[in-house]
Amino acid sequence: MDGGNKQPIDIKKLCAFCFDILIAKLEKKKELPQIPEEYKDLKFPLFVTWTVGKDEDLRGCIGTFSEETLGKNLGTYALHSGLKDSRFNPISLSEVPTLNVGVSLLTDFESIKDYLDWEVGKHGIEIDFEVNGQAFGATYLPEVASEQGWDQLTTMKSLVKKGGKLK
Repeated sequence: MDGGNKQPIDIKKLCAFCFDILIAKLEKKKELPQIPEEYKDLKFPLFVTWTVGKDEDLRGCIGTFSEETLGKNLGTYALHSGLKDSRFNPISLSEVPTLNVGVSLLTDFESIKDYLDWEVGKHGIEIDFEVNGQAFGATYLPEVASEQGWDQLTTMKSLVKKGGKLK
């Protein structure tokens, strides 16, 4: 996944950086690590997902659709997803040995014609809607529906529920 950039992206290096910055923050180090030089100026919307244990239970996932440099955003979202995802308590240093991290660099956005105009396992999906003047929204990355074993309709119902307006 290179988002139009000319060089290949080594996601493992980006994931290692996420661990480095999280550990440095948890250890209260004064100076946080910097992203590898070859990636700092590349621009992508991105999400950082922390999971825990062999079942890889979700532990935090936050990102942005803003196309900023990895040097600006990757460390920020690695820390936000690990420490500030409101669905979870902040990750602790003792949890680090059981953690996994994924970095999703988003590319090739397109609008869909109707709510089933996408493929499970291939496309991520974002929904924004309004009810009585109140805005709601939610996102699933491309891998979420297939990892959960969901079809399109189940995914859409879950996405609306995640957005805050379905019981």
